[in-house]
This record gives sequence, C-alpha cells and structure tokens, in this order.
Amino acid sequence: MSNSSYFLALLLCFSWTTKTVAQDRYAVFFKFKPQEEYSLASPSKFLTEKALQRRLREKFPLDSLDLPVTAAYIQGISSHSQKLLYVSKWLNAAVVVTDAEGKKKIEGLPFVQKVDWIAKGFISRAGNRNSTEVQTSNSRPQKWVIEEGYRQAAGYDFQNQLLGIPDMHKAGYTGKGITIAIFDSGFSGLDKVNAFSHIFINKQVVGQLHVVRPWVKNIFRDDEHGTQVASLILANQAETLVAGAHQAQVIFAITEDVATEYPVEELNWVRAAEYADSLGVDIINSSLGYLDFDEPSLTYTKAQLDGKTTYISRGASIAAKRGILVVNSVGNYGSAGSSSLVAPADAQGILAVGAVNSSTMVSSFSSRGPTADGRVKPELSAFGQNTILIRSSGQVSSASGTSFSAPQIAALAAGLWEAKPNWTKDELLTNLLKSGSQYASPDQNLGYGIPNFQSAYDSVILGLNEEVELGLNIYPNPLTTESLNIRFGKELRLTLQVLDSSGRSVLEKLGERNSIQEAYVFNLSNLPSGIYFIQLLDGKEIAYRKLVKL
Repeated sequence: MSNSSYFLALLLCFSWTTKTVAQDRYAVFFKFKPQEEYSLASPSKFLTEKALQRRLREKFPLDSLDLPVTAAYIQGISSHSQKLLYVSKWLNAAVVVTDAEGKKKIEGLPFVQKVDWIAKGFISRAGNRNSTEVQTSNSRPQKWVIEEGYRQAAGYDFQNQLLGIPDMHKAGYTGKGITIAIFDSGFSGLDKVNAFSHIFINKQVVGQLHVVRPWVKNIFRDDEHGTQVASLILANQAETLVAGAHQAQVIFAITEDVATEYPVEELNWVRAAEYADSLGVDIINSSLGYLDFDEPSLTYTKAQLDGKTTYISRGASIAAKRGILVVNSVGNYGSAGSSSLVAPADAQGILAVGAVNSSTMVSSFSSRGPTADGRVKPELSAFGQNTILIRSSGQVSSASGTSFSAPQIAALAAGLWEAKPNWTKDELLTNLLKSGSQYASPDQNLGYGIPNFQSAYDSVILGLNEEVELGLNIYPNPLTTESLNIRFGKELRLTLQVLDSSGRSVLEKLGERNSIQEAYVFNLSNLPSGIYFIQLLDGKEIAYRKLVKL
C-alpha cells in the first residue's frame, strides 16, 4: 500500500470512529401527552386484564401516566436521531441515539421539555458484546461484592428457616398465582439449568424483555447475576435449593449493562417496570442500584437520595403507587457508613433490603440509612453473606451481597400474598414490617429486622396489638443465645408467657430486676427453635411481640 493510500485509509477510519463516538444516548422529555388513538376510557388497549384487576384491588384509578407517549412526538424527533431505543410513558420520554447537532435540533422542537445526556456511545448489533459472550463472576463490578465458594447445599435450610419459608411451604404457599418480575443484567444458562426446568414445563414465564438491546429476543444470555438472583426465588430442586416462590409466574427483564455504568440504566429499569405493569405484575425484584457512574460528575450526593430525585427512584415510586411491591437491594456500600444506600432503595412505598450474616448481625458491606429526608432504610433484612444459590452452570455455590438478600424477601412476599390475596400492596408491606425481628425499635442497619412468614400470617389471626409501646425493647431477636433481654414497663416484676403459632402457652416465667433502668433477663435455653409470640405483663401494662428462636 502506498503512503498516500495508507494515509487515506487512516483518515477514513478516524472519521468513522469520530462519528461513532459522537453518537451518544439521550433522554428526550416531552411537555405534553395529547392522545388520538388511546383513551383512559378504553384501558384494555394498553393494559392487560390482570393489570386492571390489580388497580381495582388497590383502588388506584388510571391516570395520564398510563397512556402511551404521543406517536407524533416520536415521529417528530426521529429525523434527528440515529435510533430510537424505546419510550417511557411514566416519564413521558424517549431514549434515542444521536449526536450533539441532533440534540440541539431536538431541544428546539416546541413539544420537547428537555434533553438529558444519559450515556456515552452506543453499543450496536455488531458491538463488542455479542450473543456468545458471558460475563464471569471474576469480571463483575465490585458493586455486587461477590464472594464465590462452594458450601454444602443443606446450608440453604438456614436462609429459608430464617424467614419461615419451610412453614410457608408446609401451609401450601409457594407463590402460585403471583407474578414476579426480575430485573437484572442477564440470565445466562437459566433455560438450561434443571433447577428452573419446571418454570418452562409449567409455562410460568409470562414475559421477557431485553431493554439494553431491544432488538435482542433472547434474555438467557449476557451475564449470570440474574440467574443467581432468580434461583433464590424460583429454584426447585430437592437436596440442592428449594426457593420460596418456585410456583410463581415470572417476567424476566435485562436492564443493567455490566460493561458501563450510566444513568441510561435507570431509564432501562423504568421501561421494564412499565412493561411488567402492563402484564399485571405483583412484585418487582431488583438486585440493582445506582450511586456512582463512569462519568464522575453524575455521581449522586447523599442529598439526592431523597426518593424523589433520581430517574429510577421516581419510577419505583410510580410502580409502588400502582400496587406493585418493589423489593430492591439497599446496596453494598456499607463501609461508607450512614446514608450509604443506592437508588432506588431510597424510594418511598418500597422495600429496601439489607443483608445479615449467620449470626443475624448486619453484614459489613450492607448499605445503611437514613434517606436524605430521614426515613429508615433498609426496611427489612435477610441472609446475604455466603448465601446458597445456583449459578448458570447449575452448580450450587455461595455468594455475598444485598443482591441475594432481596430476592429472598421477594419470595417470602409472594407466598404471603398468595395466602392473603385480598391484601393491598400497602397491607402486605405493613404486615411484613410488623413481622420484623426488631419492629419495636427499627434502626438504620437492619430496618425493622428479619421478617417471618408465620409471624406476618398469624398476627392477623391472633389479633395481636402491634402498636409500638414506649420503652419496649426485646433483644436479641432472632434469639441466638440462651438469654433474652426485655426492657418494658415501670415495675420491678414481669411475667413472660411464650405462645406458639396456634396461641397455646408453651412457657411462662417470672422476671425480676433491681431498678427500672435495668433489663429483665430470661433464660430460654430450653425453648425449641421456632416462631413464637410472647406476652408481657407487669401488673399495669401488657404487650405482645413476636420472637424467633434459632
């Protein structure tokens, strides 16, 4: 090749590369949402019957957010975009690929409110991530804090027992009739693993969506993090892992792009939530969270984690108002101390989930609250340190992170909602909180504590008074030692009565103390492991609480 030809080739290559790099992703927000084709009077055109039934149960009327984005607006921006990726009806926006010139022209359109830069570049069909590429755990970003290592499969009994999953299954509740959406970075190998075979045989998969690359139909690819998360909800393989909601219907959505970290992934999440809502989803499990980005200037401050600022938290709140229970990992930034949570864990009306270790103490990596406006976060916690799960190969393994505590709570919620189908989302959420091991004294480490199926289910049956009495503190709960400490009342003598789940008294003890500043100490070493209710009576005051004995 001559020097001139070589120079020309380089010039053409440089020009093509420059043009490609200049194509970034933008969110175009519209001012209005006029409609010609759709109307709130005919919702069946854009929502399924199951979605409409959920609205009736929740007594939440249809509103303008349910209407699709105006088609004329999409046509109006198309000539200034290289590609339209998708639209968001909740945010009244479109995500497009364009350059700086196209952005400027779009901003000049009379129906456009604003245009936000949300990601650098665009991964095309012929990009560096194809259908044969699978991310391994060794290359996963630190935000998931994965710690691989094989453990005995029987170890999953502990994580299930902690939440009362065996009792839930014994009562016949396995999530049947409940639809759970799982948003993640990929579900590599899930369709080939025996532990998931039943969901395909029984046609439990009701939806699939690849938001990162909308043209891709196969979601059983890209990354195995979603497979691991799904195993904690759906796996059903005796002697390996039997998850809490293995008979639930499921929607799979890929919203996370592990190659980069940009706000576009938040809009991906909102798009998936809209899709799941339209199919009548009951619960969204999201083992994802956003705090810092590849562009440092976009990193969120603590003040922005107020549940109202970020794209994803706004979307999670919209979902919650529509009667969807959003269960989200609180984050793995615990080493940063207080207010270290991620979005959308800061959203109101959802469950942010923290992680505990085998001693039921908060895991060091588990993010802490409060939110910027002072709310308790996380709301609940579950076993998240060396959690037993299943990988894309079908191998049983263990991993650590709030990514793996959240799906256990989602599975518990599914079984409880199956048992109490008339509960609204807020009633379900409230009873989960009331079943928490430290409901009387929530903190910013574990929130209301570790929930339990039997406690949430039986508290309604027994009609226990769940108001928080001043000065009542019971610890540790779950009880992992011989002694239970109780601070209650203003007397020096206290009668403790322990009731089983049927309300039958199994133990009664009298406690004494020297001053009201001291705690009563009861030796419960002879009490078998299980879920109990305790009655406290000091002659003037009476209270009931739940007690988990491990």
